[in-house]
Amino acid sequence: MQKIDIAIAGCGIGGLSAALMLHGQGHRLTLFERFAEPKPVGSGLMIQPTGLSVLDSLGLAGQVFSLGAPVDALLGLNTEDEPVLEAAYADLSFPQAVGIGIHRSSLFDVLFEAVQKAGITVETGREVDRTELGSGGRTLHFADRPQSPAFDLVVDALGVGSTLVPPASATLPYGALWATVDWPSSGPFNPRLLEQRYRRADQMVGLLPVGQGKAAFFWSLKGEDFPAWRDAGMAAFHDQVCALWPALEPVMVQLTEPDQLAFARYSHRTSPAAIGDRLVHIGDSWHAASPQLGQGANMALLDARGLAVAIAQTDSLEDALKRYVALRSSHVRLYQALAWMFTPPFQSGSIWPALFRDLFMAPASRIPPGPRLKANLVAGLVGARLGELELEVPDYSALS
Repeated sequence: MQKIDIAIAGCGIGGLSAALMLHGQGHRLTLFERFAEPKPVGSGLMIQPTGLSVLDSLGLAGQVFSLGAPVDALLGLNTEDEPVLEAAYADLSFPQAVGIGIHRSSLFDVLFEAVQKAGITVETGREVDRTELGSGGRTLHFADRPQSPAFDLVVDALGVGSTLVPPASATLPYGALWATVDWPSSGPFNPRLLEQRYRRADQMVGLLPVGQGKAAFFWSLKGEDFPAWRDAGMAAFHDQVCALWPALEPVMVQLTEPDQLAFARYSHRTSPAAIGDRLVHIGDSWHAASPQLGQGANMALLDARGLAVAIAQTDSLEDALKRYVALRSSHVRLYQALAWMFTPPFQSGSIWPALFRDLFMAPASRIPPGPRLKANLVAGLVGARLGELELEVPDYSALS
């Protein structure tokens, strides 16, 4: 395709990675960000083999690997100390595979530094209000600034709250409190595990190593209960968490003020259309899901890759957008369905999904080919079509 002018709305993981790939193809890029200074939102996340393959194609996998923490497995126990969530990367078909626990700011910094080094234009303080299609292309309109020039293509990477997709009420009942803490030097913690504890499905606490001596702590909480949580005070929260997982005492003594924790709300929805006339949605703008499978950042990276490959493989923008949908839609549909299915057994107010998890789902998943299937699902590899995205799983032995 001939070189075109592209606007990317949103400086998140998807927007930054898309900018790097499309700039590398020679297209003219402008990134628009609503903050005066681009910054990440959130605490820890997991980079799966799918996401790392995209970062490897950008030459950034080594940096990300060095900043994060290798995670060998996921382990979740109920109040009877029975494993009800188990997934080991050793069950994948390639050697030394791991997940990468990393602070969102570390991943953001790697991508944003690469964007700056590439000389890609970033316009800050631009809160996107809407987009309009005209005879000269598609423009972005901002809340308190003049509209943008016309672009051949607008990439919507604004996330779950995007103003460029039809509004939808899809907020899930449960969210999570997140905090970044020092990795506990005492206690029975394995620095290569993502560990969780559950009381039925209405209480969940977890600890994820994110590298550089840090961990991400998270606690499941109903959105409607957040004000009551603040009013109850940190002493009550300390007692509640340690009642579920006593070993977390060294973590909880670090959390003395409510403002040390951020409350994240989650939504589960898929936009009616991934593309429009000179418009394409990537990441959470297209498909937002609960965090149970930990795929958010990885799906955004795959979307960005899918768009770049589609543009490189086709001769017209219209064909490129159709190709993008063909490359990504089946994977998106699969993981949207899986996230919807897995949410109630781990986050719900009913006892029945938790009983199904403990008595049927967990035992059945240990029967072959269950372990390998779980590993591939968690790794994001099922239906990812890496070959068509011109990606290969990185050589983990070389990275480590």
